[in-house]
Amino acid sequence: MAKPELTLSLQFADASHRQHLPRHKVARWIRAALAAPGEITVRIVGAEEGRSLNRDYRGKDYATNVLTFDYSHAPVVSADLILCAPVVEAEARDQKITLEAHYAHLLVHGTLHAQGHDHEEEADARAMEAQETAVLAGLGFADPYAR
Repeated sequence: MAKPELTLSLQFADASHRQHLPRHKVARWIRAALAAPGEITVRIVGAEEGRSLNRDYRGKDYATNVLTFDYSHAPVVSADLILCAPVVEAEARDQKITLEAHYAHLLVHGTLHAQGHDHEEEADARAMEAQETAVLAGLGFADPYAR
């Protein structure tokens, strides 16, 4: 089955993980989670920008792993995915997984959010986690929720 078309902009405000995020892999991970064509910007940021964005847009004064700004779900998924490199690195270390595996998970997670999925209610969380697990398994990654 052909994967949806993707227009990807990959930006590095924090380039410390650039070697872990080659464009072809980032595109593959996002495409695997897309159900429709997408126009996605992925921006890798440092702690200061991550904290500022989380504070300004979510009212939470700390840097978080991924923020999704979704602008449209159809006919084209349009979104910005902001990943905070220091948070991603700390979480990967704590979970004893590779940076690549954690970035793949967070990009799949953010891409699902960009399509309207959420995990606010328990049933929605279970459904979203199952979808993430299935997408990641198809990409050759372990279940991120089995840890």
